[in-house]
Amino acid sequence: MFKIMGTCCSKEPGPVEPYVPSPGPVPSTTRGVTESRVPAPKLVVDPRIVDELIFELLALIASFVDNEEESPVSLVKLHVIAEKEEGWFQVVSSMVRIIPLENPLGPSAITIVFDDCPLPTKEQVIKLTQIFGLSAMRALAADIDVQVERNICVVLGCIADKLAGPNSIAVLTEETLDYMLSFLMFRREPRIVLFALIALEKFAHTTENKLTIKERLNKEDDNPLLLLERHSNSQDYTWRQVGFCAKWALDNLFTVEGRCLSYQTVDMSKIHAIMNTQDVSEYLKISCDGLEARCDSYSFESVRCTFPVNSGVWYYECLIITPGVMQIGWATKSSHFLNHEGYGIGDDIYSLSYDGCRRLIWHGAKPTPVPDVEGWRPGDIVGCLIDMEAEEAIFTVNGAHVRTCTHLFEVSRQGFFAAASFMAFQQCRFNFGVEQFRFPPDRPFKIFNEHGSLTDEEKRGILFRMHFAVEGVSDVPRCHLEDPHGEYMTRNGRLV
Repeated sequence: MFKIMGTCCSKEPGPVEPYVPSPGPVPSTTRGVTESRVPAPKLVVDPRIVDELIFELLALIASFVDNEEESPVSLVKLHVIAEKEEGWFQVVSSMVRIIPLENPLGPSAITIVFDDCPLPTKEQVIKLTQIFGLSAMRALAADIDVQVERNICVVLGCIADKLAGPNSIAVLTEETLDYMLSFLMFRREPRIVLFALIALEKFAHTTENKLTIKERLNKEDDNPLLLLERHSNSQDYTWRQVGFCAKWALDNLFTVEGRCLSYQTVDMSKIHAIMNTQDVSEYLKISCDGLEARCDSYSFESVRCTFPVNSGVWYYECLIITPGVMQIGWATKSSHFLNHEGYGIGDDIYSLSYDGCRRLIWHGAKPTPVPDVEGWRPGDIVGCLIDMEAEEAIFTVNGAHVRTCTHLFEVSRQGFFAAASFMAFQQCRFNFGVEQFRFPPDRPFKIFNEHGSLTDEEKRGILFRMHFAVEGVSDVPRCHLEDPHGEYMTRNGRLV
């Protein structure tokens, strides 16, 4: 479950001065309109108060556990401040300045504030980009502040998510686009590249923006996305996220002439169990082989695997790629995905999960703390075992026992699917046995990959989730739209 509850706490406040970024040279045009440097807006409240409220909220996110709780006081106060235009600028600038890189929930804190605060106007957003002085020169400055630039890119993604149509088009000024693309082209810092790429993806939800971004990418001698997708199997887990998002963008948004979809080139011959692309909430991204999943939406996205287990002992592993909130475990078909309400795996009586970020076992929407273990980190391996004869489910991290759970069997004794839910900007990879297990359990068990089989429909389901815009189908290479039998496909079925 992903909602707010807990005790307020805060860190030491930052400096008293309002945040005024160092933008580099002033951009001279905004889509052909001459602009002057915009001064920082007047303060609504003491900057230390805004900083304290943001730190308070950041501390609370790790204990978002109850959908029935009212919004915390810190979020309510930030909302009140942001109701005034100058206050909105102050809240955004404070988040950009103080949210730390090392906190895995930092980007989520920004999305939460944006989701709760009043919708900014087109004029407000354009003014914000001018206050920040967004441009290619800023992105390429020698003394770049990784924390600030990462947070600016997160803010841009949130804004793109909020605005649509003509407003989104107006906000994606030439300077703002240059700013984001510069990070992709020069690949200076993966944490910035990642969120610049996600922001571009969100701007591309508006068709005109998508065509504009695609045209700019294709003008480059080397399309930066083609270079970035090579990191999709990197052992550096931040670059791996970049590679995943670049590959997904190339398959779904910014297609390149002559490049086949990843789905068409991946070898599925040895893969017999995957995450089910027909049994998943709407915004979850699933890799071309069906084994890696990522959420870049504010909603709490969930997925089940392709078949249930009904008897005996079964085991699978998850490679943790991001250290934030994910709920990984087991669910029956009776477990419902309510992504917009914040309900996921473990939030009803028909599912059970472990969240290694908050160190909680979830069942029936009730968390059980496991304070005697450390929070998970990128590269950790979560083991999930279910023994239907002994009526127990066991979670491990890197082979170390976390908890043995029995309450799942009070309502169900069969029909369990491997399943997981993801908070914003989280990613993991499932191993159902196509690769050797890193930490196999201490008892005989069955392997999903040895007992499963994938139908053509299940394999094609990965392609169906790739959303081609109608006007873009004509420029997609033939291999993008053909199934293994040579028949043309659309996202909804065969072309007649």
